[in-house]
Amino acid sequence: MADVILEHVYKRYGKDSVAVSDFNLNVVDGEFMVFVGPSGCGKSTTLRMIAGLEDISDGILKIGDRVVNDVPPKDRDIAMVFQNYALYPHMNVYENMAFGLKLRKTPKDEIEKRVRDAAKILQIEHLLGRKPKELSGGQRQRVAMGRAIVREPKVFLMDEPLSNLDAKLRVEVRSQISQIHQRLGTTIIYVTHDQVEAMTLGNRIVVMKDGVMMQVDSPLNLYDYPQNKFVAGFIGSPSMNFLTARVQNGQFVVGNSKVSPRGPLAQSIKAYEGKEVFMGIRPEHIGVRGMTNIPEGENFLQGKVLVVEPLGAQTDFMLEVNGQTMVAKVEGHAHIKPGDVVDVVVDNVRLHAFDTVTEMAIDRGQPMGTRGQADSNEGVAGRAGNQTNMANQTSLTKEVIVASTD
Repeated sequence: MADVILEHVYKRYGKDSVAVSDFNLNVVDGEFMVFVGPSGCGKSTTLRMIAGLEDISDGILKIGDRVVNDVPPKDRDIAMVFQNYALYPHMNVYENMAFGLKLRKTPKDEIEKRVRDAAKILQIEHLLGRKPKELSGGQRQRVAMGRAIVREPKVFLMDEPLSNLDAKLRVEVRSQISQIHQRLGTTIIYVTHDQVEAMTLGNRIVVMKDGVMMQVDSPLNLYDYPQNKFVAGFIGSPSMNFLTARVQNGQFVVGNSKVSPRGPLAQSIKAYEGKEVFMGIRPEHIGVRGMTNIPEGENFLQGKVLVVEPLGAQTDFMLEVNGQTMVAKVEGHAHIKPGDVVDVVVDNVRLHAFDTVTEMAIDRGQPMGTRGQADSNEGVAGRAGNQTNMANQTSLTKEVIVASTD
């Protein structure tokens, strides 16, 4: 196992096309790192540079203590799992998994041991005699992962390995990948456009846009403390609502509605008095007045319901607030219908705000846990009322420093 270090890495196609720009990251030994972002953001290109399938235009790539910029893929001690299974149709599962080891002239008894061990981890021992055409999509993907596992590489690289699976299989195989990482403790770099996969699998996540790293952090820190509007809107499903609001007397004013932020944001927002900002609020932090446990105060928005989506355990609905649309997600059955005018209550402890010019987040405090910590009224009160507790956050401070330097 080994660290993977990228220092000022660029990928250019021609003079004008920059696919990856000034990429700096330290993936520590045994970490599960996820690259996430929309199509064309450069995440797969970065993974292919690590694999040696793409040349690095500028910068340094290290695996362990070795600079590998000019090292061929076969000598980098990595194993890659692609979106397409690429199994040999004329070979059975055992032969597919063992093929790479045979090419390396690994002894037969060692091949037998590695294949059997990998098959046990992936729960495909009963499939070793079958041909790929006799397997389901999820089983084929597990065979592809098994072929990588038997290599016992320093680093696993996975490029959207679940994209070809249906929704149920994605959940099943995602769980398998998480268990594999827990058992093997190997460094994994995983590319996906699915933020749910990123949030559930990664120890840390790199959010990318147009070849640039937007933020590197733990999943919950990305959710609770996004550094900019893009990250805030990309992480979370449904995505965060953004309403253009004017700051007056320390409140967000949207049409006739006023919302007073609480916690550190209440202080930070004073610098924007009289100016417009983007007020951000996640759909799950909104409730319908009279049907929610969110405390009521100066935190109401009035809007007209446009669409209602009953999902059983929850109800999603879209409403128009002063000419702007937003989505709310409430638990259970909400007795509302299109055309209704409703008052919604926003959790003003969970509010976000972003500068309209730079789109950078306006300070709402710092994360409090190594994997992030969901906000609460008590948490905010604790931060504001007892600063001495910050001395106990040594482990968090180290992580924030690592994330910021990445």
